[in-house]
Amino acid sequence: MADYKEKSQAQLLKEQLFYKVKNTYNELSEEAIEAAYAYAEGYKKYLDASKIERECVKESIQMLEAEGFVPYTFGMKVVAGGKYYCNNRGKGLSAFVIGTESIENGVYFAASHIDSPRVDLKAHPLYETDGLGYLKTHYYGGIKKYQWTAIPLALHGSVVKADGTVVDIVIGEDDSDPVFYIDDLLPHLAANQMAKPAKDVIAGEQLNILSGSRPFEKDMHEGVKLNIMKILYDKYGMTESDFLSAEISAVPSFKARDVGFDRSLIGSYGHDDRVCAYPSLTALMAVKDPKHTIMAVLADKEEVGSDGNTGMQSAAYFDIITDLARTFGVSDIVVRANSKCLSSDVNAAFDPNFPEVSEKRNSCFVNNGVVITKYTGAKGKSSTNDASAEFTGTIRNLLDKAGVIWQTSELGKIDQGGGGTVAKYIAKYNIDVIDLGVPVLSMHAPYEVVSKTDVYMVHKALEAFFQA
Repeated sequence: MADYKEKSQAQLLKEQLFYKVKNTYNELSEEAIEAAYAYAEGYKKYLDASKIERECVKESIQMLEAEGFVPYTFGMKVVAGGKYYCNNRGKGLSAFVIGTESIENGVYFAASHIDSPRVDLKAHPLYETDGLGYLKTHYYGGIKKYQWTAIPLALHGSVVKADGTVVDIVIGEDDSDPVFYIDDLLPHLAANQMAKPAKDVIAGEQLNILSGSRPFEKDMHEGVKLNIMKILYDKYGMTESDFLSAEISAVPSFKARDVGFDRSLIGSYGHDDRVCAYPSLTALMAVKDPKHTIMAVLADKEEVGSDGNTGMQSAAYFDIITDLARTFGVSDIVVRANSKCLSSDVNAAFDPNFPEVSEKRNSCFVNNGVVITKYTGAKGKSSTNDASAEFTGTIRNLLDKAGVIWQTSELGKIDQGGGGTVAKYIAKYNIDVIDLGVPVLSMHAPYEVVSKTDVYMVHKALEAFFQA
């Protein structure tokens, strides 16, 4: 007869009343874990193909068109069950499926961003000094500048030439391509540099990209610069003035790779926030015949304030809701008031190497599933949406019923720092919204890390939300 010990009343009460943190590897079946690992393979391919927002839009449209989505233009007639996408100037994207119920009941949508911290070329980038060719840059978003030195970089972007033709550039991703490089001081000569605060170790104007050293002719003034321009002209038809109407970024040339002996983690550039953008698309495509009209929004410029006509503060994304309301002859004010949104963005995972910046009881952890962030902002909850208890409860119950492993988190200790998402820009349109995403290690670094099961949980969470 097996040993049996009856649980005490205290033990039973603890199980009933205490909150228990869940780990995906303890809660999920082997089949679900295998599904998460398989899902990660598609996500890694998406990462490698989408290192800047323009590429992300193109890759996303290919995915959508393969599932029967068609381009949407303002004023066009739509039908229940119809699948559409709207390309916002090649740098933002909205995809949606018309529900079987009246759109007056609201649109359920997920909003992610597809820009990531990087280093952009200036309008007059190319110069030569002391026999070396360089490209001047202006960094984009919140970065630790010293992390971007002494690593292989690739150039991605588009050039609009004087005649109006557009040339896309990707150099540094293929194994046969050259890469680019921002040089740093050797330790032997860095005594003064190492005495500086970390934020000053590398100045913004020192993030100059090494781009060549061979002159066009011997003993020629600016021969290296001329040789580089000749290469660009021969391959792309570019002259130096074409940099004035170009958007070219330097990003890490690293590929997305499994991390760890057990391959449970993914290392890559750009997890923030493509780790939520990809599940937004896959969840949208997975739902058939939704009741509500459902939508995935992939916006630009979140890392610099969501400004501009491709950022989340642009009316472009909300004009779609207004246009759909008019198509069906209902009030867009009513549609927005009944709409719900998951601002699908990342949070900082608790890092055992740096525990001092987090309040552990209110942090998110790798492998503990999707993270709900009720409020973002900094210090005294400044610049935040702060979702209502009612909407938080709605999402909590929805995730529980769908079997999604989830957790909650703040972004570090109260006075340590903070951060924001697009949620507050959505809330101003009278839409209930809360942040839901993936815990990330080393956020905003050239190489970030996430958990495969956490990424899969975001897909399952968004799928459940779209099916609500």
